[in-house]
Parts: sequence; C-alpha cells; structure tokens
Amino acid sequence: MPDMSASVSLAMTHLVPLAKEVDEDKVTPGVLGFIVFAAMALAVWVLMKSMNRHMGKVKFNETADRDAGSAEASADPKARQG
Repeated sequence: MPDMSASVSLAMTHLVPLAKEVDEDKVTPGVLGFIVFAAMALAVWVLMKSMNRHMGKVKFNETADRDAGSAEASADPKARQG
C-alpha cells in the first residue's frame, strides 16, 4: 500500500502549514483543531445513528409468568421450603 502512505504524507504537508500559522503569543486550536473536532463529532453522530438503528432491531420479549414466579419465590421464604 505505498499509495496510502504517499497520500497521507501529502495530506500532512498541506495540513502542517495550517497549524504553523498560529501566532506564537496566542494558543489557539486553529483550522487544524477545528477539522479534527468536526471529524470526531461527525464520527460520533454516525455511530449514534448506527446504534439507534441496531437497537431498534432488537426484539426482547420477556414472559410475565417467569418473572412473576421468580419474584414470588424470592419474596416469600416459606414458598421455597414448602
């Protein structure tokens, strides 16, 4: 994959001057910081949409008889003995 490393190095040579345009007396994130933050926000948004879609597909049907029986057995100690 030599193309990938070449394109990454080319992208970094274009982005590094954007980070060096910051005044030495001021500390600001600049354009590069905004691009990184926007990319992370977009990734979180896409992951949340995907999670919501997958959670919508989950079908969880619990039987009421099993829950009621286990709740009664744990609440009444005499029911366990008898």
